[in-house]
Amino acid sequence: MNASPNDQKKLLDIAELDARLRQAEHRRANPPQAARIAELVAERTTRSQELAAVIGARDDIKTELGRLESDVSLAEARRERNSERLAASTSAKDAQALETELAQLARRLSELEDAELIVMERLEQADADVDTAQALIDQLTAEGTQLTVDGKAAVADASTLIEALQRDRAAVAETIPAELVALYDKIAVRSTGAALLQRKTCLGCHMELSGTDLQQIRQASSQAVVHCPECGCILIRTEESGL
Repeated sequence: MNASPNDQKKLLDIAELDARLRQAEHRRANPPQAARIAELVAERTTRSQELAAVIGARDDIKTELGRLESDVSLAEARRERNSERLAASTSAKDAQALETELAQLARRLSELEDAELIVMERLEQADADVDTAQALIDQLTAEGTQLTVDGKAAVADASTLIEALQRDRAAVAETIPAELVALYDKIAVRSTGAALLQRKTCLGCHMELSGTDLQQIRQASSQAVVHCPECGCILIRTEESGL
């Protein structure tokens, strides 16, 4: 294929725009916030499991405290009934039995109240553990929410840039013969579409051409579209090519 040197040089503009397009498309598909968001999702799952565990432990303590409070209420009610019966008793034997039971109830109440205080302290610590776990989840959620907002903004910015680059590419492509652009596009699917030949080196694959390859390129017309023998891209020749 033949094309004017000027048209061939314009392929470098398209190649640069394509490189920027690939970068923008990568940013759109992989916004910088994505990795941290994934970490936050995983960490939030772990922390949620921990929260469920401490809530379960707190609920068990509440159940235990409820049983103790019920036992205390029953013991107090029994003590009140026995006190009333003792006050109304006219039998020394019955009075002695009631006094013995009242003493037992007093000890029982003391034990229950001591146990109740211990469980209440445990419940207070469990409440603190739940609050701490929930606060951490809230913090992770807040960070994730902000990162999601920032990520969407980054995707939107990348999309805007892509649209602008596509317009610029189309504008440049319109000034180049269609068959040359088609050749470039075909090559660009598998490698760099076009690159400078600079100091005997292809800047597409950064390989230095052999003497034989360089001699063939020297002999080619300036109108001829030449290719890198290593990567196949269209080589753009300038005064810096080393020919």
